[in-house]
Amino acid sequence: MGQSLMKLAPAGSEVKSQIMGEIAQRYYDEHFLDVTKEYLTSAEFSDFYRVVCQAVEGINTSVGNTQFRVPKEEALQQAFDKHHKGKGKSLTKEEFQKILQDAIMETGFTGIGAKDILFYIFGVPATALLIKQGIIPKAIPNEIFIPVVTSATVFVLAKLNKI
Repeated sequence: MGQSLMKLAPAGSEVKSQIMGEIAQRYYDEHFLDVTKEYLTSAEFSDFYRVVCQAVEGINTSVGNTQFRVPKEEALQQAFDKHHKGKGKSLTKEEFQKILQDAIMETGFTGIGAKDILFYIFGVPATALLIKQGIIPKAIPNEIFIPVVTSATVFVLAKLNKI
């Protein structure tokens, strides 16, 4: 189920796309297996929207640095109408996956993870340089200090699975 969700995962992260697929599968199994609701009335569609929002929240929690926005109701309705062909039939796994993918792609990413990474990669070395210049300006040359601090920052971010 997670193969088309691979397009949403950050580049080169098959593990994250597998996790996304498992989450989508879990929400499908919990809420849509053997259900024949048509989701045409506003009350029924609000239940469907709630499940999709929970699935997006679950993906955001598990994936970490890449955050997906909760889809707008109109975008979700369009994706639902586009992919759910069998009126009166239960929603299939493939239809749910395509609806989830289209809704997320329509609303996009928040980019919070990218902002954090840029903040750490540029902010930590600049702050360390300012502290070094105030305390011991001549002990370590800046040409050595800045790359070492930047490399250490990237190493820590990699160990924490932020990049």
